[in-house]
Amino acid sequence: MRLGFPAKVLGRGGVLKDYDSRRWQSGPHLRVSLGYLNTIFDYLTEERIRMYRISSNVAPYITHPDKPQFHNQIEECAEELAHLGERARRLDLRLSMHPNHYTVLNSPVERVYAGAVRDLVFHGRFMDALGLGPEAVAVVHGGGVFGDKRAATERFVERYERLPEQARRRLVLENDEKSYNVPDVCEIHRRCGIPLVLDTLHHRANNPERLSNREAARAVIPTWPKGVRPKIHYSSARREDRSITRRDRDTGERVTSEAAALRFQHADLVDADEFTAFFADAGPLVFDVMVEAKRKDLAMLQLRADLRARGIVTE
Repeated sequence: MRLGFPAKVLGRGGVLKDYDSRRWQSGPHLRVSLGYLNTIFDYLTEERIRMYRISSNVAPYITHPDKPQFHNQIEECAEELAHLGERARRLDLRLSMHPNHYTVLNSPVERVYAGAVRDLVFHGRFMDALGLGPEAVAVVHGGGVFGDKRAATERFVERYERLPEQARRRLVLENDEKSYNVPDVCEIHRRCGIPLVLDTLHHRANNPERLSNREAARAVIPTWPKGVRPKIHYSSARREDRSITRRDRDTGERVTSEAAALRFQHADLVDADEFTAFFADAGPLVFDVMVEAKRKDLAMLQLRADLRARGIVTE
């Protein structure tokens, strides 16, 4: 079992950038992001971390329909991409991506759907340019229900099957906290064969059938192709109150108040006792774990140490 974390590195005081975040007027480029990633790979090597999620913003504006000057970044960085991918393979580093929330494959709005296809094709092209194997995936949610869940599900299945092969073979589907729970994504898998990612916090928040973690894991994890290790997303629920800042309509002043945490908000760290119980429930299934906690790599490293103290050794 490998443990990983997404995108931003906090372990060096938060000084490691993960992508070129400059606005288009400043000429941001994938080449700059790849330089940042090489530095992050140094950090991963030092900390013996063998799983990492690359930001989907790695190639700025590459799919923007009105900014063609950014469309050829992959071709312009072919040599650097090949080098970085070779380094990832040498380090036995499992890489993945998670397209942004605006990538909605089943949207009834044609413009949004077309943008989703462009984005998913980019993810496939990017990972192919790195020369990554089938463990490198792009994780998406099912999208919205748009007033008709059956029709929205049908659109997802149909459009998944119509995706260019370069995008489709990288795509995996995650249960979400609102619209598509574990049985929903299992039905989509049954229809079109897309592999599934279990998100444990989303399952806790959206589980009307009251499936146990054991039942959810046994439904989702075996959907992956033979020879490709599944991955899951794991996080603990935030328990602390959250701060909400609003502008007072009468005075115009900004007022901060406290409210209960939302049931799908990530905690700073992972509760190691809860994870150990989940790990026991999921056994003997084999999978990797993307730790989705607010403290990013620090949370992952803490979980690894906590598991080692409990006799669970990770790769």
